[in-house]
Amino acid sequence: METSQPRSSESTSKDLSELLKEATQEVHEQAENTPFMKNFQRGQVSLHEFKLVTASLYFIYSALEEEIERNKDNPVYAPVYFPAELHRKAALEKDLEYFYGSNWRQEIPCPEATQKYVERLHYVGKNHPELLVAHAYTRYLGDLSGGQVLKKIAQKALGLPSTGEGLAFFTFDGVSNATKFKQLYRSRMNALEMDLATKKRVLEEAKKAFLLNIRVFEALQELVSKSQENGHPVQPKAELRTRSVNKSHEHGPVPRKESEETNRRQTGMMPTTPLVRWILALSFLAMTVAVGLFAM
Repeated sequence: METSQPRSSESTSKDLSELLKEATQEVHEQAENTPFMKNFQRGQVSLHEFKLVTASLYFIYSALEEEIERNKDNPVYAPVYFPAELHRKAALEKDLEYFYGSNWRQEIPCPEATQKYVERLHYVGKNHPELLVAHAYTRYLGDLSGGQVLKKIAQKALGLPSTGEGLAFFTFDGVSNATKFKQLYRSRMNALEMDLATKKRVLEEAKKAFLLNIRVFEALQELVSKSQENGHPVQPKAELRTRSVNKSHEHGPVPRKESEETNRRQTGMMPTTPLVRWILALSFLAMTVAVGLFAM
């Protein structure tokens, strides 16, 4: 019985990047046929959900980059080691300080699903470093490909400053030409020495990475829903709601028309039920991974 696994002859003739794209095609098609991506493109996302997503990404990238550093000289990963160009931990730290303040480390939550993702990354890095490339490729090239689109959408929907505060995660200062860099990354990845069995394991790990991301967002949805049910509205603090607007106009008063437009974006356009809001937040994942992988 045939499965989605590539045939042996195909696996030996095709590059790893091509095989990864094919292996994740089904889940990509499922993602692009949902309303998630369309809703995000309409700019329907709240600041609180965006902050929680950013917090979970911080834990994920911290673990990923810790394991990358552990294996930076290992031939199974060394050719795709690009810390200056790709690593996101420092950028996420800037975003979290902007959203939560100087005590952000004590403020941000780490749901169980996020912790399981973190544990998987550490397990792979310590025990099966040859699979680390699946996580790096899925995350970094996805973020690099879809990052600029997501940055503009989030900036407009959340009323964030045009100077980029709160959006450092989407900014790759070390990459001057995304297209050329992705070509370089793919060529380095395709040159990794691995047998057919290892290739198949890398493909399975890439699909697992996608599913781990999905579970993270499902857990965050539950977190918000439970908070609502217990009578504790999960609204951002007043100073955080206004920080993005105030910083962008720190050299002068906010024009009335622009202020009204920002308020309208932050209130009237945002869904009020936790389920709908988290459906929109899930689109963040779909856009980051699905758009990223298939825009290369």
